Amino acid sequence: MEMRYSSHRLRKGRYSESGQIYLVTTATHERAAVFSHLTEARLLIHTMREDARHGSHTTLAFVVMPDHLHWLLQLHKGSLSTLVGRVKSISARRLGRRIWQNGFHDRALRHEEDLLALARYVVANPLRAGLVERIGDYPHWDSIWL
Repeated sequence: MEMRYSSHRLRKGRYSESGQIYLVTTATHERAAVFSHLTEARLLIHTMREDARHGSHTTLAFVVMPDHLHWLLQLHKGSLSTLVGRVKSISARRLGRRIWQNGFHDRALRHEEDLLALARYVVANPLRAGLVERIGDYPHWDSIWL
């Protein structure tokens, strides 16, 4: 069962922790295929990278799917809710319309989890969705390991 969480609070009992690695998933409003267009997908990626340059986080892996984002990141400062909310707000403002559903799903990773395997799983989403036959054919992903 997939749960939705409000972007202004984390799961009950969860708090944002500097240095913690999170897997974030967030979807577009009404699951519209906003990011099936190159310009919109690259704008989101640019927004995420721009935020990282300010020191808020390090992106470990991501894939921008037509109607959602999977984002593996290590938080450095601020709260996870603030980071995700800021990226969603800036990308929507730059596109000039509402593009995101409220909230996001997050999972804090345990230190013993295999991050490389999780990164591979994240970036392989276009393969599992049948969008491409080879991950190299899908333009909207990146990983520090691959």
